[in-house]
Amino acid sequence: MTGVRSAEDQATHEKSTAAASSVLAAVGLTAFKGAVGLLTNSLGILAEAVHSALDLVAAFTTWVAVRASGRPADQKHQYGHGKIENVSALFETGLLLATVVWIVWESISRLIKPSNHVEVTWWSFAVMITSIVVDVSRSRMLYAAARKHRSQALEADALHFSTDIWSSAVVVLGLGLLLLSRHVPALAFLKHGDSVAALAVAGIVTWVAVKMGWRSLQALLDASPSAGEHETILREIGAMTGVTDVHDVRIRAAGGSWFVDMHVTVDGNLSVRESHAITEQIEERVRVILPGSDVTVHVEPHAEPSGTAATAESAAAPAE
Repeated sequence: MTGVRSAEDQATHEKSTAAASSVLAAVGLTAFKGAVGLLTNSLGILAEAVHSALDLVAAFTTWVAVRASGRPADQKHQYGHGKIENVSALFETGLLLATVVWIVWESISRLIKPSNHVEVTWWSFAVMITSIVVDVSRSRMLYAAARKHRSQALEADALHFSTDIWSSAVVVLGLGLLLLSRHVPALAFLKHGDSVAALAVAGIVTWVAVKMGWRSLQALLDASPSAGEHETILREIGAMTGVTDVHDVRIRAAGGSWFVDMHVTVDGNLSVRESHAITEQIEERVRVILPGSDVTVHVEPHAEPSGTAATAESAAAPAE
């Protein structure tokens, strides 16, 4: 158990380090965007500054969540604390939707009454290009950690920041159109490019929030993973030597962990020891399909036992 605990502690440390790096990046980007947005009066950049501020809150929440979710199971939480990651991702959804409301309100106000002059300078482009570079770096880091540890909280952050890349690119486009409208009179209609770009940012943020919120809600409701994993388990376990049938497979996720329950049918004349050996082989095969799974196998006899041979009507083999 010490080795297992050590591996879990290492996973928690790696996830926490990735989340902490994201927090630091969010602090720097929020300050940079806020300063440049105020200096240039660009709604697109200010919208991105507010977005980054909420990114900071979300990143901090993720950092707290991955640390808390790594705590071992206890008497009150016998399946562990993994669901904290899913709650964290759902919280991020609310923050993103709050951002959308503000951006849309300010964008429409400026389109109706364009009284504010936006100053486009090289700083405007510098802050957004810096944002893109940082978001590319941290989204890759978060995706790598999420795939390694099957962390939904880190995956939500990675999805969030990878979409930020596109929203920042939209702001750069908007500023470019605004600059073009001032140098080419025939393209004066492009002067609203900044506000339109901000609306585009709102659209992107809404899409991310809805997608992330739905995934988090499904996890909290114990929805099964994609049909692919379920079908793979049925196919591979059903093909194992000694297993005549597999059914009632149930899968649910909690943070970066999977809990798998299933019923298998074996020869009713097998001894308890032989049946237990089969369950251990099944556990190993399932963990190849869903790494880190906690697997429980219920064994049923294929036929009525004969003579005095010991039978295994049920055998549960929880993960260690």
